[in-house]
Amino acid sequence: MDKDGKLEWLARSGYAARGIVYVLIAGMASLSTLGGGEPDSNSALQIVLEQPFGQIWLGLIGIGLIGFILWRVAQAILNTDRHQHNTKGYLVRAGLLVSAATYTGLAAYAMGQALHLGFGAGSSGARESWTAWLMQQPFGRYLVAGVGLAIIGAGCAQAAKGIKRGYLRFFESGFEQRTVLNGICAYGLLARGVIFLIIGGFFIYAAFAVDPNQAGGLADALAWVRQLPFGAVLYGLAAIGLFAFGLYGLIEARYRIVQPPSMDRPLRAMRSVVN
Repeated sequence: MDKDGKLEWLARSGYAARGIVYVLIAGMASLSTLGGGEPDSNSALQIVLEQPFGQIWLGLIGIGLIGFILWRVAQAILNTDRHQHNTKGYLVRAGLLVSAATYTGLAAYAMGQALHLGFGAGSSGARESWTAWLMQQPFGRYLVAGVGLAIIGAGCAQAAKGIKRGYLRFFESGFEQRTVLNGICAYGLLARGVIFLIIGGFFIYAAFAVDPNQAGGLADALAWVRQLPFGAVLYGLAAIGLFAFGLYGLIEARYRIVQPPSMDRPLRAMRSVVN
């Protein structure tokens, strides 16, 4: 397998692994109404661990998540998606690096549990610890607020990507004619974007209250939705949205265009130095 083939394998296995995690989270969100556990990433992986051959399956998911992280780094640094070299393009690529960092903890948790290595903290504990650390820094509350604004920005981008079907530019030609699959992708991205808006709001409130414990995650966002008027209906729509986003990851694994890194700009820079 050549380098481009290995990169494509990393990308597709990564999208599939992320999709599986979100499908499991959606399942937990549905079961939580009947007394199940918290619908978050780590709890979803625990479900896998408890199944026959759970360690093997969890290890494969962990490997897939590592592939997703490496692919995100390649997207950001090597510009595999051919983003423009302007402010918007650099912001998108910076967001891809943040995405890679976000999934690092989840991949470590998956591999740690699969191999009984004992590393990888719970999602809520890890979030509170690094949020508390940020609070202790100079201008800490403003840093936490900045994180909240970044999450809100990512949520808006995800929702817009779903509504405007911006994902189509990265999919194989003719995919726009697959009506059902497009509906799943659009709804999944929109739902995840809305949930990001809620999570970002939690971080801004944590900064305002100077209390890192107020920085909620996915499970907290879903719990907040459930408390709203018509909360049961909205919660159900959110759970379906998470399931749709999980399917979106599996659809990406099949239909996304994975391009090799573009070396044109680095080569031009080298030539300019030599000349």
